[in-house]
Amino acid sequence: MTYRVKLLIFFACALAVLLVLDVGYSALNTVSRLNAVEAERDEWQRPDKILQALDLRPGNVVVDLGCGSGYFTLKLSSEVGGEGRVIAEDIRRLPLMFLWVRAISRREHNVEIVVGEPADPHLPTHVNTVLILNTYHEVRDVRSILAHVSEALVAGGRLVVVDRRPRPMSAGATGLASHEVSAEQVERDLHEAQFEIVSRQDQFIEKDPDDEAWWLIVARKL
Repeated sequence: MTYRVKLLIFFACALAVLLVLDVGYSALNTVSRLNAVEAERDEWQRPDKILQALDLRPGNVVVDLGCGSGYFTLKLSSEVGGEGRVIAEDIRRLPLMFLWVRAISRREHNVEIVVGEPADPHLPTHVNTVLILNTYHEVRDVRSILAHVSEALVAGGRLVVVDRRPRPMSAGATGLASHEVSAEQVERDLHEAQFEIVSRQDQFIEKDPDDEAWWLIVARKL
């Protein structure tokens, strides 16, 4: 092997090492920012009340549908314990990658990551509870998603949906802002999908940092 070839191999290896270190640093920095943002979110999202609505037991199987980077997934892990399972589903791979890193670093071994599709979340069966937090407004094929959720849930299984209440986009506007959905619409969807409404809180969160209100619905599979 000539000196020139050895030199090229050395620089290639050095470049690869620097690239890996840069990616690793960026990932750690992102995880640190996520932790800080979520700590602030805890101040207004009322996670304890959402956990209460989920009514989880050790050994349960719970789904965080549209989990993102795992804000609520990591809270669910300790609720179901080592014998339980948390199915973290999302259609976006990058947030799921960060969730995987966070779950490993926190030794949350009962978290299972699932890459879903817009009309099929690919859920397992025998699920006790499903949480759809800040995600329902993104769903385009509501009928298909709710059918899959119902199929995954055990008889009497619980579905908890939490999202923003619509508000006018501006004074005099007839449309509604994006990233919002009404509790009335979701309740109609759930009835159509053969869910029974257990409870509904229209003022679950009166005002978040963006001055938006949130509602919470608890439903049960018939």
